[in-house]
Parts: sequence; C-alpha cells; structure tokens
Amino acid sequence: MVDVKGRWALITGAARGIGRLSALFMAEQGCNLILHSRSLEHTEAVLNEVKALGVEAVAVAADLNDPAAVEKMLKEIDALGVRVDIVLNNAGLQIAYRTEYFKTPVEDYLVSFNVNTIAPAMICYHFMPKMIEKGFGRILNTTSGIRLEPEQAGYSASKAALDKITTDLGKTVQGSDVMINLTDPGWCRTDLGGPNAPNAPESTIPGIVVGAFLDDKKSGRILGAQNFAGMSLEDAVKKAEEEFDSPY
Repeated sequence: MVDVKGRWALITGAARGIGRLSALFMAEQGCNLILHSRSLEHTEAVLNEVKALGVEAVAVAADLNDPAAVEKMLKEIDALGVRVDIVLNNAGLQIAYRTEYFKTPVEDYLVSFNVNTIAPAMICYHFMPKMIEKGFGRILNTTSGIRLEPEQAGYSASKAALDKITTDLGKTVQGSDVMINLTDPGWCRTDLGGPNAPNAPESTIPGIVVGAFLDDKKSGRILGAQNFAGMSLEDAVKKAEEEFDSPY
C-alpha cells in the first residue's frame, strides 16, 4: 500500500461534499494538499481543517467552465514548487434534469463537457508527463453510473467521454508506477446528488480515494466507492487489488 505521508495531492471541488471528505481523509494519512474550488473563500474552512491535522495545504481557485482559468490555475500550482504526486479530479457539474429532453439546449453539453471532461483532461495532460518523468503518480477521475437517462444527457455524455479519456491514457502507463483510474462515488446525498439519494456522502470513504493507495501498477479500472463502504483503508486496498482488474 502506498504511503502518502509528505506527498502532495491536488483535489478539485474540495470545498464541500465528497471533495471535502476526501481532503480530510487524505490529510489524516499525512498527505499535503492543494485544494481547488471556484473561489478561495469557498475553501477557507476546509483549508483550516486540514492544516489543523498537521499537513501543509494551499488553496487555488478556477472556474472549470473556463479553460483559460484552468490553465492559469495549473501555472499557479507549478509556481508553488511542489511535486504533485496525486490528483483527485473530484469536481463535477450536473447542469440540469430535462424532462423534455428533445429540447436539451446545446449549452448543457458545452458547460458539462468543459467542467466534467475538458478540465480534468487538461489536468491529466499537465501532470501525467511530470509523473512519468519522476516514476510515480496516481490520478483518479470521477465518473458516474448514470445510464439510459436522456434527461441528463449533457452530464451523462461528459462522464462517458471522461471514462474514454481515462482508459485510453491508462493503457499508455499500464505496468508502471503511474496509475490512472476512475472512481465512482455512487448516488449520494450531496448538492449534486440531491436529498433523495440512497447513500450518505460519508459512505464514499475510503473507496473514493482508494486508487491513490494502490500499488499494483494497474490502470483503467472503475473503483466504485460503495464497494468499500465501511471498510478500513487497508482492507479496501486489498479488495481493490484482488477484485478489480484492468481492462487491457
């Protein structure tokens, strides 16, 4: 199992919900954190929480719907002078639920793809070469189990595209100590999932981040967080490595 103590992780969408829970869990393991949200004010509370756990942490801000803002954020992270070993592309946007789905506006697709596909892809393209050069890295891209729902076409399609990008990139590093996998929180009672979802956000821990701790040199998997609900990190890592294989 990978020891993340002293390493640096970037977590997008870290201000609340599953992103915040992931940040707190990673900090408890001794991982230093770069916490992203749309504004620095949003991450102020969680920044203080993780620092209180004894790790180093900084906040960065970017609107993921704006590729130029994402590029600016990446330059700011580079300027920190730290080595980012772990990326948790947690941030996501479910733009609308269209009961009249034949009238789905183009804007649903444009915004959904910017936030859910293009931004995480830019982050992957930025950090993966650095990870390959250094010989270590872990990237987790957050997917969704939504299927057969044209009411959520923009969201569903953007996550499907992210799945494809992730598995294609995974093939290029398969067998190395740079690993890129998908993580799926399941339907949770977050701002995105709504109040009627069956799962508490806390049920995603440790599964939502288990891929950061795997050490089997396999990429391209979907690691559904609910498969690991209630487990210790050590047991979750063992289960993931024994039961979840690469698609290659």
